[in-house]
Amino acid sequence: MNRTKYYFASDFHLGAPKYQSSKAREQKIVAWLEAIKTDAAALFLMGDVFDFWFEYKTVIPKGYVRLLGKLAELSDTGVKLYFFKGNHDMWVFDYFEKELNATIISDELIIEKDGKRVFLHHGDGLGKGDEAYKLLKKIFRSQFCQWLFARLHPNLGIGIANYWSGKSRIANNKKEGLKLIESEKIWAESYYQELKQEFGDFDFVIFGHRHFPVKIHLSSGATYFNLGEWVNYTYYAMMDNGKVELLDFKPDEK
Repeated sequence: MNRTKYYFASDFHLGAPKYQSSKAREQKIVAWLEAIKTDAAALFLMGDVFDFWFEYKTVIPKGYVRLLGKLAELSDTGVKLYFFKGNHDMWVFDYFEKELNATIISDELIIEKDGKRVFLHHGDGLGKGDEAYKLLKKIFRSQFCQWLFARLHPNLGIGIANYWSGKSRIANNKKEGLKLIESEKIWAESYYQELKQEFGDFDFVIFGHRHFPVKIHLSSGATYFNLGEWVNYTYYAMMDNGKVELLDFKPDEK
């Protein structure tokens, strides 16, 4: 079995907005994982896989058994799994590490493949501005906040989270995203200059979070990708032979 390809996907938002639509989306995701399982060397799930996730000491949110079972299958057959903490599932602790042998990524990850340097991040809290969210992120990620939430009974804690998931506005992203391509280009150019100063040059930058699938050639020569989300889209990225492609999954494509 020739495993050479890296795959990247983000923002499945499983659990939102309703059970039936989430389950149908989960089945599409599982179909995609089935399609890539024979040639994937690594799978990068880049945040907001779940619209909410919290690992109590002995409890996790129920559901998602098809996804978790398929990820376990991939891991058992040699696919390396990376799970990024998004802003919706930042309370991932060690469950996926223990059960799926996944590597948990809290912030950025820098990889090299086929002579190419790649910067990976969920994409939240980056660049200038949005100070209120950055502060909120620090609070939510603090051990004290996590300890407080763990004191809530799961029926209450997860129930509150599911209530807010039901109010998700992600279904409007496709319409809104079409208006944001130009501003995304401006943001990506600006942020890359900050990134370059801290980490040096990259060939590819891959994010999720911003919910609109796009490929942008930056003036520096790097290429920026946003993976979009899976409520309105089914995009993912594939890296092989020094190239990254942004692809739209169709069930019959493999």
